[in-house]
Amino acid sequence: MPLILPSNSISAVGYDVANSLRFNDGSSDYLIRTPSSASNRKTFTFSTWVKRITSGSDYIFAVKTGTGASDNFYFGWRNDQIQISSQSADGSTTNINIRSNALYRDFSAWYHLVCAVDTTQGTSTNRLKLYVNGSQVTSLENTTYPNENDDIYGINNTIEHSFGRENYEGGANYHSYYLAETVLIDGQQLDPTSFGEFDEDTGIWKPIDVSSLTFGTNGFYLPFENSGALGQDDSGNGNNFTVNNLTSIDQTTDTPTNNYATFNPLINNWTSISQGNLKVTNTIQAYRDVFSTIAVTSGKWYVECRIDTEIGGTYPIFGIADASEYQYPAQYNLLGRSPLGWGFQTDGNYYNNNADAGNWSTLDSGDIIGFYLDLDSAQNTLKVYKNGVSELSINISNPVDGYYFGCSTFGEDSVSGSINFGNPIYTLTSANSDANGYGSFEYSPTISSVNYYALNTKNLSEFG
Repeated sequence: MPLILPSNSISAVGYDVANSLRFNDGSSDYLIRTPSSASNRKTFTFSTWVKRITSGSDYIFAVKTGTGASDNFYFGWRNDQIQISSQSADGSTTNINIRSNALYRDFSAWYHLVCAVDTTQGTSTNRLKLYVNGSQVTSLENTTYPNENDDIYGINNTIEHSFGRENYEGGANYHSYYLAETVLIDGQQLDPTSFGEFDEDTGIWKPIDVSSLTFGTNGFYLPFENSGALGQDDSGNGNNFTVNNLTSIDQTTDTPTNNYATFNPLINNWTSISQGNLKVTNTIQAYRDVFSTIAVTSGKWYVECRIDTEIGGTYPIFGIADASEYQYPAQYNLLGRSPLGWGFQTDGNYYNNNADAGNWSTLDSGDIIGFYLDLDSAQNTLKVYKNGVSELSINISNPVDGYYFGCSTFGEDSVSGSINFGNPIYTLTSANSDANGYGSFEYSPTISSVNYYALNTKNLSEFG
């Protein structure tokens, strides 16, 4: 398998996005705001950067009363296609149903999405435009455009506008994703160049500073930079969103300008992945593997893995495996079974090439394994620490297609573990960044005066 790199993340000098917000459906995370008065419902632009967590259907921006059978306004994914839909308040009329033919399911990348509406336009296809990463999407499965001078139901009206939650009569659905640089422009139909630009060196679509835009009465700008007020509107309008079940741990530095590794649902044989694709859980009596979105062929890298629920004295297993060895779904438990795979069990055994390679300390729930992977020295090494204390230093082979970090699970008792590439899903007792100032770890990425680095695109551009 070829080296997997985030497809639209850059590290070039320019505007830097500091933070994103991580939504987890299992925690019922959401932001909500109900405008005090209606404004322009014919002309508006919604823009956001999003990193997907789950496949299937995830609505990013939902506007709904919670009563009646109607879908007032939804924008996001439906069956991995991007969809924009709107219905009348009584559910009797569909005035928008736009859905892409293309599937957008790259979990390693950030997408920039723009929905630009102006129903006063005489040409139907000009009344709503969908853009992905700076380019207009014109290949559409569904093409129901709003009628001329239609009011779009929901948007800029005095009903709930929400992120992370899709409200409906009698309940709600919750969704999982990372959001960054989220903007609503009230009263203007803008194209993507108001929010991003193509990098002159790489050709990659990247964010620009949006703070000087005119946002309009109900417009907002959510940069998610205030950990104590994650719904703070920085447009100057004070259109703040109320925070529900989100905490400072959900504020991350995984952004479109510095993309961090996570576990990849596409390199996974049915382990349950949650909480920003950083936690794995298995409840099936079978081997299950999951691997990182980024594989590395050079550099020095630091990753922390936490044992959340340990069973049978064996699982979960954390470790590394080469991308060349993964042949989904024929192989499993590469961490210790494959020639380039190394797996570290909670019973104190570690394995390579389907053989017992030695012993180290046993692990219990709450213990943290620190992996220091050195692919730059004369001899490649993997140093393994337990709760900040050195346990092993192992000589490993040269990578073929690149080493993944991964986790293997087995059992029926919800065995689970979490990985920290620099944006933990659990509270740290201390916070340590790498020598470039990236990441937040329980223990130091620097050992014996040697610097190891968080696995993100800025560090990859320098060391990878």
